[in-house]
Amino acid sequence: MDKLKYVIALFVCFAFAGMAKASGAATEGNGNVDVKAIVFGHIGDAYEWHITKWGDKDIIVPLPVIVRSEESGWHAFLSSRLEGGEEYEGFRIATEGEYAGKIVERTSSGEDVRPLDISITKVTLALLMNSVLLVAIILGVARWYRKRTPEAAAPKGFVGLMEMFIMMVHDDIIKSCVGENYRRFAPYLLTAFFFIFLNNVMGLIPVFPGGANVTGNIAVTFVLALFTLLAVNVFGSKEYWKDIFWPHVPNWLKVPVPLMPVVELFGVFTKPFALMIRLFANMMAGHSVILALTSLIFITVSMGPLINGTMTVVSVLFCIFMNMLELLVAFIQAYVFTMLSAVFIGLAQAKHEPEKA
Repeated sequence: MDKLKYVIALFVCFAFAGMAKASGAATEGNGNVDVKAIVFGHIGDAYEWHITKWGDKDIIVPLPVIVRSEESGWHAFLSSRLEGGEEYEGFRIATEGEYAGKIVERTSSGEDVRPLDISITKVTLALLMNSVLLVAIILGVARWYRKRTPEAAAPKGFVGLMEMFIMMVHDDIIKSCVGENYRRFAPYLLTAFFFIFLNNVMGLIPVFPGGANVTGNIAVTFVLALFTLLAVNVFGSKEYWKDIFWPHVPNWLKVPVPLMPVVELFGVFTKPFALMIRLFANMMAGHSVILALTSLIFITVSMGPLINGTMTVVSVLFCIFMNMLELLVAFIQAYVFTMLSAVFIGLAQAKHEPEKA
């Protein structure tokens, strides 16, 4: 019961921290609430990390900008050089048009073009920090086990929690779904689960170094789905490829028009595509709902103290509920991605039993 109180108190703090952060960017120049800017500013990427607003001053961490121009070569500088729409070394951040929010370069012909951009953006920095944190956690747990003797008692605390997660993923997902070759794919699937889960949880923390929408970025989920695609098809058995190009269906569905082989080949790409969209859409939607609920407080300010006070209480309660729900979703999405990847890999490893005479 005491632990539940601590969890609720933690989410109350997160809710108020998120409101304080949102209040820094809640109003436009005319005093109205720009909900669209709040939501899309959070779920999108940026060349700086906005932490909070203290009085009239924005506390921002500038990030490295690394671009290559076709005319002048490589350039490296901090994003603070481009603050407020200023131009530096011929580069600026576009505020409208096709490249809105991206760095563009004004060519000699007066046209805005995109340079080769490998800058360290907010999502990139969060991805690097979360990866380092994940490596530190796993190595810390492994270090405990290296010092453990067979007669030692079962681990408790954080190490015990990690053992529970690892054994659950290993036994309930990988071993049961992949089949006899599960050991080959266990490292990737365990890494995918903890990578997704950690990034999901860090995205729910509204204060630095959390709050970045890493798994709600389609480029990140695309790479994860690509790894699953390679694991399924590179290590697929002969029976798997035979079922794709010569499936067990009537011959008129295969020749002269290869209808079923085309459908099966199309399914090779649709399954990882579904993994990519599922993770991206669920995490992005959760962040959007929490920010929209937070914005209710600032929208109702002009409606009087009674309505604003009531909506503030409602908004806080809904934010706490949504944060708890998103914590559950963070686990479920990591679980589902790992389970479906294991199922797809297991289907590609399956071998047909020889038919009896």
